[in-house]
Amino acid sequence: MAKDRNKSENFTRPIRRILIGLLLFFLFAIFLLWRIDSPRVERLRAQLIDQIVPSFEWAMVPVTAVANMFSDFESYQRIYEQNQELRRELQQMKAWKEAALQLEQKNARLLDLNNVRLDPLLTFVTGVVVADSGSPFRQSVLVNVGERDGIKDGWATMDGIGLVGRISGVGRNTARVILLTDSNSRIPVTIQPSGQHALLAGDNTSAPLLDLLENPELVRPGDRVVSSGVGGVFPSGQLVGQVAEGPDKRLRVLLAADYERLEFLRVLRSREYDEITDPGGLLAPETPPAPESDEESPLSADGVTGTLDNG
Repeated sequence: MAKDRNKSENFTRPIRRILIGLLLFFLFAIFLLWRIDSPRVERLRAQLIDQIVPSFEWAMVPVTAVANMFSDFESYQRIYEQNQELRRELQQMKAWKEAALQLEQKNARLLDLNNVRLDPLLTFVTGVVVADSGSPFRQSVLVNVGERDGIKDGWATMDGIGLVGRISGVGRNTARVILLTDSNSRIPVTIQPSGQHALLAGDNTSAPLLDLLENPELVRPGDRVVSSGVGGVFPSGQLVGQVAEGPDKRLRVLLAADYERLEFLRVLRSREYDEITDPGGLLAPETPPAPESDEESPLSADGVTGTLDNG
């Protein structure tokens, strides 16, 4: 086996050398043919090109495909760079859009505050919410108005739509607002159109309970709930929300105020009522006595007597 292998190698090696030599000679001849600057050689080159090149179109297909691939790769790279630049610009535009939306929402809330119809005798102070309690067991926020603005405990607060809570704790420059959803919040309300009175009791959920309802059969989900003003804690007629039935079949109130986006609050200055100390002032005044008249009646005593005498 080793001798046969050696014989085959000895036979193919000279052939390989001859083929390589012929290939080198052919390439060298083509090189010389393309380097010679002569009209005859130029015509010969043209004839060779006309005869050989058209028949080699199949060999140029992969070369053309590779060239197009490199060109497409360069174009893809430029598209990728443009895409990255557009992504950066889009990110900046999203940030600008978010800032514009926040400004638009703030502007809308301020416009809502200006459009709220209040009792003309009520005055108000608008404050900005600077912090919240951050506790699930105490629902309250902090506003940047306080004693310097004349704020007092117990005053009602509202956003651009409905009541939010009441002042509970006043500092020099800030005040604490207990929200209607807090478990310590209890306010009297009136349900329209039935006119039923109830107590809105916070339970640390987004929908406080309706407690101590006079006649629940007259109340329907969707009824309007407003403050009743009983006790003078809240001004009457201010929107609170609407009645809804909870999963536990108890009547609750879907608050009209947007508690998720409390940024501006309006603190309502409650009117100071005159204290009545004299119970007599509640009674109707006595009828004054009729004034005495000096003129005699047409039928005077004498006239009557005379008439009887003449009779």
